[in-house]
Amino acid sequence: MKHVYYLCMLPLVAASCSHKAATTDTQAPAIEVAQAVTDSVTLYKTYPGYLTSNRAIKVVARVNGQLLSKDFDAGQYVEKGKVLFRIEDNTYRDRYNQAKASLATAQSTYEYNKKHYEAIKKAFAGDAVSQMDLIQAESDFRQSEANVTSARAALSTATTNLGYCVVTAPISGHIDSSPFSAGAYIGGEGSPVEMATIYEDDVMTANFYIEDQQYIDLVQGGQTERDDLKAITLSFSEVLPHTYTADLSYMAPSIDRNTGTMKLQAKLKNPYGELKDGMYCSISLPTGVDPKAILVKDASIGTDQLGKYLYVVNDSDKIVYTHIKVGELANDSMRIVTEGLTPDARYVTKALMKVRSGMKVDPIVTK
Repeated sequence: MKHVYYLCMLPLVAASCSHKAATTDTQAPAIEVAQAVTDSVTLYKTYPGYLTSNRAIKVVARVNGQLLSKDFDAGQYVEKGKVLFRIEDNTYRDRYNQAKASLATAQSTYEYNKKHYEAIKKAFAGDAVSQMDLIQAESDFRQSEANVTSARAALSTATTNLGYCVVTAPISGHIDSSPFSAGAYIGGEGSPVEMATIYEDDVMTANFYIEDQQYIDLVQGGQTERDDLKAITLSFSEVLPHTYTADLSYMAPSIDRNTGTMKLQAKLKNPYGELKDGMYCSISLPTGVDPKAILVKDASIGTDQLGKYLYVVNDSDKIVYTHIKVGELANDSMRIVTEGLTPDARYVTKALMKVRSGMKVDPIVTK
């Protein structure tokens, strides 16, 4: 009977083992994976920079008087020639009228002395007057001629000063606020008083610095030609409604020996008025080409205390935690892997929180 008992138990054990194996097989979850891509990628390095307007012109007052009006709103776009400030002009209008009258008197005297001199010359030719009379007539004529020149200069100055009482925009652009309001006294005759600043910002300049070694790399890579450095990508601390690229426009002729850097500038258009003078930005400068860069989806990369990692699926369809080193972003969503990954590796793209190292999965390859 004992022998029969063992024979009966063997099928049960076998059946139990078979059921356990089947259960294990069905526990492997379906996980989406992708294969690392190898491609030729242009490499970039990002530099901090700042924007400046094409021009920033200070609006100044050059006369003395009470400010009668301020004819703009802070931040407004003003056209060249727009009236910005009006300053009382009583004193300068009086000076203008006086200079105008003085010129009229000088011209009248000049006309009289000119005719008198011509008459004296004829009389002297007929021995009707003395040489002293001729010399005096010529002297009066030359003096009146000089007086006209002086009166014209005085009228020009008076006209200019009277014109300064109306302050207009020297260029088109966005104007900042003014520290002066109507009723304030402006003392600009002795030294010009800054009233506001206009920023011509339809075209902006991105200013940044590169290391001397970076410049050498550009030279060695043949990338110092302007055509190779157009459409440089700019980014900002916050995403703007529009994207911006710039064309390299200036490369300093020397390296700063104190910092070991070279100044570069790039021009970009500002058609929407979003960019402002003094804004900080990041400039991505091309540094070369990696013909066999390994790329993975940036969203698939995790971060822990050791740095960046991927969940790689090995040939046995098991998850392997893989520490990697990464480079820059490429093609908007792909990240360059510089260390830790082979070109043919499969990696988990979704459900990163559901997998762990050593776990067996059913990989579903996606693009």
